[in-house]
Amino acid sequence: MISDTNPLPHKRRMRWIKPAAGIAGVIALSAATGWAVASLASPMKAPDTDAVRAALKLRLPKTPIDRIACEGLGGLCEVASKSTLFYVDRAARYLVIGRVYDMEARQDLTAARLLELNPDLLTAGAPRAAGGEKAPQAAARTAPRKVSLAGLPAKGAITWGPANGPKVVVFSDFHCGYCKKLEEELKAIGARVEERPISIFGAESRRDAERVLCAPRPELSLRLAYSGGALVNPKPCDTSGLDANEAFARANGFTGTPVLVRPSDGAVLEGYRPAAVLREFLRPATPALTPTTKG
Repeated sequence: MISDTNPLPHKRRMRWIKPAAGIAGVIALSAATGWAVASLASPMKAPDTDAVRAALKLRLPKTPIDRIACEGLGGLCEVASKSTLFYVDRAARYLVIGRVYDMEARQDLTAARLLELNPDLLTAGAPRAAGGEKAPQAAARTAPRKVSLAGLPAKGAITWGPANGPKVVVFSDFHCGYCKKLEEELKAIGARVEERPISIFGAESRRDAERVLCAPRPELSLRLAYSGGALVNPKPCDTSGLDANEAFARANGFTGTPVLVRPSDGAVLEGYRPAAVLREFLRPATPALTPTTKG
């Protein structure tokens, strides 16, 4: 059975290393020869999801098929199996385990769908072994921990949200789809956000961070950056705060985005979370009651 319990966050190397290209494994399903690498050749006729489902039932009898969608994926069909996604061609001969990227929209389509299926899961990878239907489990999510925010300069942050909202510091990259989704959830709970860009996705991420930070209204440019709009080149400004953000991220092992830090005690929460989880994470701690003694 194809299964995947790979948790968040969205991992990438820091900016001094170019990010790896999203490469999916293409695997031929053949009862006679087992699993073999092959090129993908999909017929471009109108999709017949019933036929795809029937073929998958024969070839992957132990894999539950919850949903099949064949529109807008360039000849592939997306198959949802519980909290896992994989892809097949429309003849259901070839199976692809990996990520599908829309390079024009600069969007990870697999990630967006996985977040809809289960916000606490993120798929990875390749098959565990030849002939098997299982995908490997990723390492467990980083355990909760605390960091000190002391020494981070104010000039490395873009602050937005209502002044009286629950406070949170977010380390993000404007090219990170999960950061964009997190922004929407933080707006939904009325959070007061101190956003600190780090360049997980390389030089272009850094350039966009500088354009946002140096803009006359950084909080407005931040929205534009997340929406994929064209950012103007403002006058140069002091961007040493971005260097401080990235040094802090390296020192504390932040190798992916987003990362949230609760200012009150430095508690860390890595990865995208829905509004309900964020609200609970940022809820002020209730002081413990001390028993009174009767004199």
